Amino acid sequence: HVQLVESGGGSVQPGGSLRLSCRISGLADTNYCMGWFRQAPGKEREGVAAIDGDGSTTYADSVKGRFTISKDNGKNTVFLQMNSLKPEDTGMYYCAAGGPGSCGLGSLFFHAWGQGTQVTV
Repeated sequence: HVQLVESGGGSVQPGGSLRLSCRISGLADTNYCMGWFRQAPGKEREGVAAIDGDGSTTYADSVKGRFTISKDNGKNTVFLQMNSLKPEDTGMYYCAAGGPGSCGLGSLFFHAWGQGTQVTV
């Protein structure tokens, strides 16, 4: 049974930074596709960043150069460092876990989701 628990959300002024964390349990390790998604009120959920088992990363164009996804395999934790935050970054942010193969920003790559953490800019 895979569980993902996000933390680190909050309110921040435009231009500020936040670091989201996602603690994963029920997986042997985090050498799988891991990702962060967000959903703003009235909008569809969108993929923000993903990292595959080899550490290769993918970002949505809207966050490139501002957000960084990383993981600590020893602690089964995935992070999303968010800098230069903008009001349009506001939303509920979800951590997601996928498998050892293909990885990307689409929901189809993921099979487990956290409950989300709110980010307000």
